Amino acid sequence: MRALSRAAFLTCALAGHAMASADPAGEDAPVQVVEVKGSREDDSRLAPGSDARALPGSVTGVTAADIATINVGRDISNIFRRVPGVVANNIDQGDTGNGFRMRGFATQGTHGADTAIYIDGVPQNIPSSQGGAGHGPAFLEWLTPDMIANVDVIKGPVSALYGDQNRAGAVVIDTRAGGAATPSSAALTLESYGGRRASLTISNEFGDVRSLLVADRYRVDGFRHGAGNDRSNLFWKLSRTIGDGVYSLRASWYRSEYAGAGYLLLPSLETGLDPHATQFGLPGFGDARRASLVFNRRPLAGDAGWFATVYAEDFERSRAITTSTTQHTYGYDDRAIYGARAGNTWVFGEAAVLTAGVEARKDAGDAYRRQYVRLQPSANYINNQDLDLLTYGLFVQGQYRILPALKLHGGARYDRFDYDLVNRKLPAASTDYTGSAVTPKLGATWQARDGFEVFANVAEGFRSPAAEQISSSGSLGPLGAPGGRINAAIDPSKVRSHDLGFNLRPAAGLAFSGAVYYIQNDDEIINTAPDVFVASGQTTRKGVEFDARWQATRALGAYLSYGRILRAQLDNPAPGTGARLSVPEHTWKAGAQYRSAVGPGTLTLNGDVYVTRGNPYYMGTPLRRRDMPTYVRHDLKATYDLGKFQGALWATLQPHAFASDIAYGTAAGLLVSTVPQRQAGASLRYFF
Repeated sequence: MRALSRAAFLTCALAGHAMASADPAGEDAPVQVVEVKGSREDDSRLAPGSDARALPGSVTGVTAADIATINVGRDISNIFRRVPGVVANNIDQGDTGNGFRMRGFATQGTHGADTAIYIDGVPQNIPSSQGGAGHGPAFLEWLTPDMIANVDVIKGPVSALYGDQNRAGAVVIDTRAGGAATPSSAALTLESYGGRRASLTISNEFGDVRSLLVADRYRVDGFRHGAGNDRSNLFWKLSRTIGDGVYSLRASWYRSEYAGAGYLLLPSLETGLDPHATQFGLPGFGDARRASLVFNRRPLAGDAGWFATVYAEDFERSRAITTSTTQHTYGYDDRAIYGARAGNTWVFGEAAVLTAGVEARKDAGDAYRRQYVRLQPSANYINNQDLDLLTYGLFVQGQYRILPALKLHGGARYDRFDYDLVNRKLPAASTDYTGSAVTPKLGATWQARDGFEVFANVAEGFRSPAAEQISSSGSLGPLGAPGGRINAAIDPSKVRSHDLGFNLRPAAGLAFSGAVYYIQNDDEIINTAPDVFVASGQTTRKGVEFDARWQATRALGAYLSYGRILRAQLDNPAPGTGARLSVPEHTWKAGAQYRSAVGPGTLTLNGDVYVTRGNPYYMGTPLRRRDMPTYVRHDLKATYDLGKFQGALWATLQPHAFASDIAYGTAAGLLVSTVPQRQAGASLRYFF
């Protein structure tokens, strides 16, 4: 791996956010159910740069207290389990990325692309990844629940603070700080199928310096034959208030070795194939390493002031995907990543707020896919590139209250890409690339009356072209082969999103929110011929979302959400191909939480149900459309707090045989990553 010291930091910007905390559940604590808000002016934990404070759109917040009541298990994607309209999962093949789907954007083959994901101001999407899948995947496995303070999910590309991949929206995650806000603890967890976890959180204050150390070790054998994961996470964060700012420095280290059992054909399962079986009898495999160093500065209080983030990462990941009884496709990334963001927020009384900043990121290293035969590397590659990717941009965002009940919001980004691509497989296709994108945002929020808010916006977002789309590598073959094609004129793919929604609080403890959206992508990057990529496709997405929350008493709360994709398809599909995109037409989420004193302690009960239906795929010759089986998941969790001890029991039930949230359509039929119908676990935590 390339050492972090190999390059100097670049300058540029994102605000660090104020840190939320979660103490052990107490008898007097109100029920915590995922919070959905439009404009968020009353949320003091958000600092400038988070921008969820006043966006004219749908924003969902998840706190550390929420996460403590969720069955996170081995998959950190479960922290999004209750977020309305979101389908999030790991693909169950080891630490291979975190799928995230919303607003009709599909993660099939991209593992989180089309949503810009930031942690402590650091972008998580990896461009042109080969050790994961696709262009812009997000790998969040280095996070554990004990590290997370809060999460904001911003629907649609309405924020100017987030650039590449911000087409469906953005996810902003803040890590926790040490000191009195975060209790120290040690925990042991046992789960089905050999899952075992040990975690340690040490929170201290040394004079004016707050320290948080989190160590986590997790191993699981897996439901499928040949599957398993061995993961270690280490996180250390120091924070200090100096003058009118809060400064923090964090270091993290992550290691994982994993094996994946691949996918099984649904028709074969229905005729008796063992759901524990391994695809072709040959498990996939891989490993990952990630080390990060991040510095943040944010204003101490209020909005006004300057903010900054500077970061460096070593990133290495491999993944071998089974393709036959003897072969794997082996993908590998080895990157050194450096970047920074910086800016300032000005507050003009009650009338206006303005934020402006700059950012840059350098991503340099190797990315290739190679054919393995009988677990040994062959001379044949799908692609092999030496990447030197520089991106930088400017952003401005503001709001202006023109009337007491009417607020306008606007922003814009300019992003530029300067790439140097060395194609080792087809050297003649090596090239430089320069491209740019301008994405404006405009919206309004109207406070129609107390407790009733209406918002609307139109915003553009974009996704950069992948290195393989710019410098194509042809068919399978050795390094140094003749030929090659350069698509240097390709432009970033841009979307225009329209939203209209509301937030309603008709009575104390009762809240409703909803939105309709229309998203058109006028220049989707498509493959028009072998090795020819052009930005000429068009996709359209339409949908509605609704969410209801009820806080019946301090002890009892409930939620219900529904998302409907009215249209998600290619408008001009190539002959003989399917038009519908692989996203569920219907997504339901519902749940309740009850918390009460029982004996000398406090009992918290959580029940959640998640349903997806109408997810299309194509099979056969000629192709015909079918729907994946309806997927249903029930999550149950009971937590009991007694003094310094916290015990928890949980179960996950998936009643439909062979149904899966993780499936891919092929001409031969639906490929499914089978999951157990019943899982259970128990944990014991000691606070000190």
